[in-house]
Amino acid sequence: MIVGCAVVTISDSAAAGTREDHSGPALEARISALGWTVAERSLVPDNAEAISKALSALADFDAVDLILTTGGTGVSPRDVTPEAVSSIADKEIPGFGELMRMEGRKSTVYAPISRGGAYTRGTTLILTLPGSPRGAVDSLNAVAPLITHVIDLLHGRTEHVQKPSH
Repeated sequence: MIVGCAVVTISDSAAAGTREDHSGPALEARISALGWTVAERSLVPDNAEAISKALSALADFDAVDLILTTGGTGVSPRDVTPEAVSSIADKEIPGFGELMRMEGRKSTVYAPISRGGAYTRGTTLILTLPGSPRGAVDSLNAVAPLITHVIDLLHGRTEHVQKPSH
């Protein structure tokens, strides 16, 4: 399955052009390696209203199956991505965040304080990933095997095909 993706970097400094974005390009490279396509790319400041507005517009655009955000998932006062996404989401998928943190813990002791996760809006899956390039890609890798199945379910393709156990 080819997945149409949007990559949204959430950062005041990257959106203002005072800092180069490294996480967005790292995610784009991983998306390409997975055989998926990047249909949209944007930079948004750490502002809940701006995040909600940008993600709503992307999710409501039929060609985007998956939105990957990077940034704003920590615990600092400016980290508001999970709240912004939650305000526009239909559902949260808690297991994605749990898996991302569990896998991330293998690389860094700080993984448990990430508030990254997964949400749905219509037929779009939205992942909120950490702002570091490594954290964003590692988190995506942790859940990548689940993404096409969730997208199928969101599009009403609910037949479950058993994969052989190893």
